[in-house]
Amino acid sequence: MEKLFNYIRRTVDAFKLNNEKEEFELIYTSIDNGVVFKGTNLWILVFAIFICSLGLNVNSAAVVIGAMLVSPIMGPIIGMGFGIATTDLTLLKKALYNYLFAGIVGIIASTLYFSLTPINVAQTEMLARTSPNIYDVLIAFFGGLAGIVAIASKMKGNVIPGVAIATALMPPLCTAGYGLATFQLEFFFGAFYLFFINTVFISLATLLTARILKFPQKENLDSKIAKRTNRIILAITILTIIPSIYFGYTMVQQDRYNQKAEEFIKSEIATHPIPNVYLLNQEVDAANQKITLTYGGELIPKEEQEAMKRKLPIFKLENTTLEIKQGFANLKDQEDINPLAAELLAKEKLITSIRDELKIK
Repeated sequence: MEKLFNYIRRTVDAFKLNNEKEEFELIYTSIDNGVVFKGTNLWILVFAIFICSLGLNVNSAAVVIGAMLVSPIMGPIIGMGFGIATTDLTLLKKALYNYLFAGIVGIIASTLYFSLTPINVAQTEMLARTSPNIYDVLIAFFGGLAGIVAIASKMKGNVIPGVAIATALMPPLCTAGYGLATFQLEFFFGAFYLFFINTVFISLATLLTARILKFPQKENLDSKIAKRTNRIILAITILTIIPSIYFGYTMVQQDRYNQKAEEFIKSEIATHPIPNVYLLNQEVDAANQKITLTYGGELIPKEEQEAMKRKLPIFKLENTTLEIKQGFANLKDQEDINPLAAELLAKEKLITSIRDELKIK
């Protein structure tokens, strides 16, 4: 039993941070220096904004990651959480001012860039920043925890660059600029919400960690003011997290729907093949609960189509609309024809040319 207690004590001691905690003065100086945008920091911020905008525009993940690493925008966010935790109102005001300054500059610069660039199509790197959910909240919170623990530790390692990549502060800010430049407000609000989630939960993680580590307080707040501050923090946290829970639930439901739809399509193709009929394209619209199947070859009889629709409830797709398109004439354009369809057309042309040659002979 004593060995068990010793093992538990050693395990608990392994998680303690006090043994590796940096001197408070050094921690404060590090955070305070990262809060202000002037000179080098300001130029780096501007460069990071344009690097990120270019990366999003050309859909380059490597360039976007580079912008995340370069961007100094996390400094004021950590500064806000640290300022609240240590009741340092001077640091808090400075961090808040520079945070707002960086946000405004980022949106203006990215809006200007996307107003001038000839490439106006929203790429996948950009679309990924427009639908935040509860998972983004968790990423921001744990990223913030890793960031402040690294700053407060003597063994910082390469944690801060990793946190910068994980929390991805700059891409949503630039995506919001794209939304304004192209008058697509859904892009602006979706991306800005993600940026706000990152801000709130990185600051919250910093605040909680600083209090757990019992950093010294600069000012002793009145108990009423302290309670009011805690209520405001709680209210902001709840209001920020509620929409993300809904979006997270929607994402999970759509993912499950896509899985069921794929099972239905595979089952129909594998177990009930229709002679001389080829599936050319399939589209699953989880948001509107619609499956569109495009076939080539002979026309599918009406009875067969109805039989396929009757099988939807078997895969728990009761409210799904199944649309069956037949023949190349129903395709929107040539881009809708997948490689299988293109190969089929090529073979038909080859057969026709051989027949023509045989007739001539």
